Amino acid sequence: MISKGFWRVCLAIALSVAFSTNTQADTLQHDADVALVAAIAVVAALVVVTAVLVHHSLQNRAITGCVVSGESGMLLTNEKDKRVYTLAGNTAAVRAGDRVTLQGKKIRPNGGHKLTWETRTVKDFGACRP
Repeated sequence: MISKGFWRVCLAIALSVAFSTNTQADTLQHDADVALVAAIAVVAALVVVTAVLVHHSLQNRAITGCVVSGESGMLLTNEKDKRVYTLAGNTAAVRAGDRVTLQGKKIRPNGGHKLTWETRTVKDFGACRP
């Protein structure tokens, strides 16, 4: 997510450009130019933020952990956040007892509390160590 500081800087720049007026006789033309520059700056900032958010959402994310067999299939506990995921997708190379890194995406079922990981690629590190 974009931090509050980023939005504050964008707002400060936009306001600085919008309110920086010159005390000349042709202030009407100058104000129109300032408004145009401010509008272009705001649109450019929105395009950049949108591009960053789209790029971030399309990236393959990864989780790493040890795979165990569960009642509803194979489960993996993520080493970073300790969340337990039910595995789905391309899991042919995944075996219980192995430590793996899975690239893919998190799926949260409608109304359910189980997290599911849709696997695209698997990197196997061998057997888990106790």
